[in-house]
Amino acid sequence: MRASLPLGRIAGVPVGVNWSVLVIFALIAFGLSVNLLPNVYPGYPPWAYFVVGFSAAVVFFGGLLAHEVSHAVLAKRNGLEVGGITLWLFGGVAELRGEPRSPGADLRIAGVGPLVSLIIGLAFGAVAAGFALAGAQGLVVGAFSWLAGINILLAVFNLLPAAPLDGGRVLRAALWKLRGDRVRAAIAAARAGRVLGVLLIALGLWQFLAGPAFGGLWLAFIGWFLIGAAAAEEQQVRVSSALAGVRVRDVMTEQPQTAPPDLTVADFIDHYLFTYRHAALPLAEDGRAVGLVTLDRVRQVPPAQRATTSLRQVACRSEELVTANPDEQVMDLLPRLNECTDGRALVVSDGELVGIVSPSDIDRAVQRGSLR
Repeated sequence: MRASLPLGRIAGVPVGVNWSVLVIFALIAFGLSVNLLPNVYPGYPPWAYFVVGFSAAVVFFGGLLAHEVSHAVLAKRNGLEVGGITLWLFGGVAELRGEPRSPGADLRIAGVGPLVSLIIGLAFGAVAAGFALAGAQGLVVGAFSWLAGINILLAVFNLLPAAPLDGGRVLRAALWKLRGDRVRAAIAAARAGRVLGVLLIALGLWQFLAGPAFGGLWLAFIGWFLIGAAAAEEQQVRVSSALAGVRVRDVMTEQPQTAPPDLTVADFIDHYLFTYRHAALPLAEDGRAVGLVTLDRVRQVPPAQRATTSLRQVACRSEELVTANPDEQVMDLLPRLNECTDGRALVVSDGELVGIVSPSDIDRAVQRGSLR
């Protein structure tokens, strides 16, 4: 999940929000200021409900951010890199690069998020109780009570033993410790996530048909998301297992065919594209990669302009290229393959182009690795 709006850095980790946050933020703020607070605490002017509802929604997302930051901080302390934190429609996600080295590290990284949410919920509950004991009533007490309940609910939901929830990571760590096999443990946690997703969809549809209630559809939507995320996680585990220990030099195409950057698009189509039958060719000068031209980029050039447009003008520029070292682990390269180069990386050694890695190279490596 990519951030649409960067917010800066917390504990050295880039933080951003995805546009989908606006959807859930609007739903929370609207639900509080139009439905929940006016029904429970009548008699206030509309602007008061709006201010309290909007403020509570902001604080709620601050709690979500604290939840994800705790994951990131503990991951860094356990030797993992963190690419960033993004808040989006279903809460937040911390992009962890690499895998925990032990079941204990896996458990700590997974468990700290729900623990932080629980502490936040208890803190808000204590504040609400303090106001109530002091004789205060009304919107402020209601807002603190709602924040306490929602954060405790978030902690409990995240602890359900099903990936990709934090509870699924806890389950993975426990099974890893018990069986000594991280891959089998991760697959079991992912399958538990699918089961939970199906149950949530069934429960949500039952609530909607019995109601009907919007909450039932939202529950079903969450279940649908869990099924997709769990399936993707299981696939990622299988890929990681198949590519464990595989280096870039083991999968790359050596000494790839190159094209000069000043060649016109028309000449490229006539003399390169059909001759070599590659969907992408590196552009090279004096043995050094200066770009990468792909079939999709060539297709975007109008036919009337192909004779006057050079490959340099349409190719990925050198600063946009994904490059790799021959001895780099393929699993370390994979996160970078979704950039401009259509899933391809140029392999460079001592500044010289020595190979190229394409999606088909990765697929073949996964198929071979799955046979081990």
